[in-house]
Amino acid sequence: MCPSKPCLEKQGLQRMSVFLLVLCLALLQQGGRARPNPPGCNSPEVVRVAEEALEQINQDRTDGYILSLNRLYNLSHTQGKETGGSFYKLTIDVMETKCHITSRKPWKQCEVRNIGDLPVYGECEVSASVDSQVKLQNYSCALREVPATAVVQVCPDCPTADNLNEPVVKETANLSLQRFNEESRLANYFTLENITRASSQWVFGPSYFVEFTIVETVCSRTTDASELSSCPPMDCQFAHRGFCLGSHVAHEDQFQIRLPDGKKDSSFHNRKAVDVKCEIYEPQAAAVEEQTHAKADSGHTRHQHHNHMHLHPHEHMHSVTPSSAHTVSEPRGTLGTVVDRPAPHRSAPSASSCPGQHRHNLGLDRLKL
Repeated sequence: MCPSKPCLEKQGLQRMSVFLLVLCLALLQQGGRARPNPPGCNSPEVVRVAEEALEQINQDRTDGYILSLNRLYNLSHTQGKETGGSFYKLTIDVMETKCHITSRKPWKQCEVRNIGDLPVYGECEVSASVDSQVKLQNYSCALREVPATAVVQVCPDCPTADNLNEPVVKETANLSLQRFNEESRLANYFTLENITRASSQWVFGPSYFVEFTIVETVCSRTTDASELSSCPPMDCQFAHRGFCLGSHVAHEDQFQIRLPDGKKDSSFHNRKAVDVKCEIYEPQAAAVEEQTHAKADSGHTRHQHHNHMHLHPHEHMHSVTPSSAHTVSEPRGTLGTVVDRPAPHRSAPSASSCPGQHRHNLGLDRLKL
């Protein structure tokens, strides 16, 4: 006996309901698998983005010191729908290194300033896109010195910061540069560009320490000493630049040790009151042009007009810093800013496993670097 028509319709609706229920459950399960967990501060991919973005920040900057990654504090991540790429907003904690921006060294090759080097710390807000490569979009960094009170608690005898405009600071920089020019075997003299840091400490008397940048002048080493003060800097892309550490022990004669016979102790008397160490960097324009000539096999290995290629053996470090693979194509200084600003009050991170682990703390546990 065949079922009635209403009965068949009811059975059909039941089967359709079961089918739709199974289909919905399958779609929900598939959607759950397709949606990955959001990345956190311990994700290797996010750490890679932060490291490469910081490299590009350092390449974009035109002054100051190279920054090193201390930790990843927070992040947000957006997956691109059309291109398949990603967009990150990162908050990264940074610390200043001993490398000046002039060196163009990768930040992983630079040593973070320790407790006795007037350490500086801060944070950067970074936006970066990721497709096949990481591309920095923009950044904003705020930096500040570790308070002297925090340093003194850990290291009472460490040097303390000095005002860059103090006469003794300028004197120390000038004396240091004078000694460098006297001992250097480079073709031209160098002149002072900027004093970037200064500190003092009592070591057999008041001792002063300076860091400063220098630039090549048009005056050769044969220039008379009386004319050096009027030597203009070399105004071209092939001018060499450098970064120097200088020190000066003031009033040395007041601290010379007298022997019983009235003579001065020669071991102390021969101590030089001024010391200096400089790194001179090959201009990138010269390195690129040298490579071009080498490829052309023209035999032209020297720029006669400015005598740019003067890699003589000498006692000062003379390094060539190749262009980084992350060098930004835009003019430097256009992607973001770095300012001096007090530490902000920060809310707790919103991303999972954030903040990440500190890479440095300088022994200052009470200070949130």
